[in-house]
Amino acid sequence: MKMLTNCLILLLIVTQSVTAIPGDQKRILIYTRNGEGYVHENIAASVAALEKICSEEGFLTDLSDLPALFTSENLARYDAIIFSNTNNEGFETEEQKKAFQEYIRNGGGFVAIHSANATEREWPWYWAMVGGKFIRHAPHQEFDVLVTNPDHPSTSHLPARWTVKDECYYSFQLNPDIHVLLSADMTTVEDEGKGEYPGETFGQQFPLCWCHQFEGGRQWYTALGHDSEFYEDPLFVEHLRGGLLWVLLREE
Repeated sequence: MKMLTNCLILLLIVTQSVTAIPGDQKRILIYTRNGEGYVHENIAASVAALEKICSEEGFLTDLSDLPALFTSENLARYDAIIFSNTNNEGFETEEQKKAFQEYIRNGGGFVAIHSANATEREWPWYWAMVGGKFIRHAPHQEFDVLVTNPDHPSTSHLPARWTVKDECYYSFQLNPDIHVLLSADMTTVEDEGKGEYPGETFGQQFPLCWCHQFEGGRQWYTALGHDSEFYEDPLFVEHLRGGLLWVLLREE
């Protein structure tokens, strides 16, 4: 019954898309799949913010948490995929993973928000593509974020020092290819375990947002976004908008 329901939903989405898309209008897939484990309460707020951004930019959107959508034929319709607070297992089959890899390798854009780097924790290719793998976070608190690169569309509007209330995410298995855009000022983070990790690995800063190009596609990740209310913050909304617009760029 579950498989039949998934197939019917997929058919409905595909049918609506075929009848509704102008030839050159961009289409974005917002994906919110969570496997077994913690599910963020911010998903509805994140989706609302992303759909508003896309509407303002003239983009069409599909929203789903169904891994059955990950087929080569279906993904080819999207200019970008957003993993919005996905967590744990993002896929159910190897065929779905292969379709996603093919999408990236064909130049598809990819945006990952907050816990999206805690998705597919047993898949090294995914860690490398996102840019790093979640290990833990400091207690929820107010801390300072430093703009490491002010020239990126997702950071150019931000103050050089941005005070946020969030979870300071720590990642490991960081891809050396990433370009760091935002960093946590670790002198402002209260965390009893930070001496063990990250320790002095990155001095007094730790990467929180980055971008890179990986196997043909553009990827952008931000660790920020734990609280539902943050998705109404104009600075954070423009941060997300800039990340999405950047992954949609295509090399000439």
